[in-house]
Amino acid sequence: MSEVIRVTSEALQSTIRDLLPSQNGFGDDLMASNVIIPTIDLTASAEGSSLPLEFNNALAFDSQTSFEVTASGSTTIINTTGFWRVLGNANCFSGDGGLPQITMTDGLASKTLFQYKITGTTANFSFGGVVFDFIVFVKAGESVTASTTSSNSPITGTVRQVADVNGVLTVPNGFNPQ
Repeated sequence: MSEVIRVTSEALQSTIRDLLPSQNGFGDDLMASNVIIPTIDLTASAEGSSLPLEFNNALAFDSQTSFEVTASGSTTIINTTGFWRVLGNANCFSGDGGLPQITMTDGLASKTLFQYKITGTTANFSFGGVVFDFIVFVKAGESVTASTTSSNSPITGTVRQVADVNGVLTVPNGFNPQ
């Protein structure tokens, strides 16, 4: 026999409000049934995120910005809010203490997101490239910088915004979902 019970979970109700903002303030508490009811998950389409994640994170000619730091110094690679994919390569030369890295700052403090550091040797060795690929979230007032301490330890890569500050996916320029 079918039984319907009231579900009183603020976490579930909050998720419903977030996923279905048009339903905010309507209806009663959530209900559950012990009867199996087939469902079709339209969440991705309703959110506008039906593009598979690996496609959404794709690099595209008009959607990405390349960076290269080949001499001692730094360059700001992200200063716009949102979720960003950072992809690249760093090389390291131990002879001059080369230190390629990516850091994030809020204007008061900095935190290291990526660093290629060679320790424990005094000989001059050049170490091959290390690939990095990560997603970073940047809030207002924050920025991300690529830097190196030596022209023998370059860091190069590309950045692309994959979602805005609210988590709305940013599809590659030129892509028109059908």
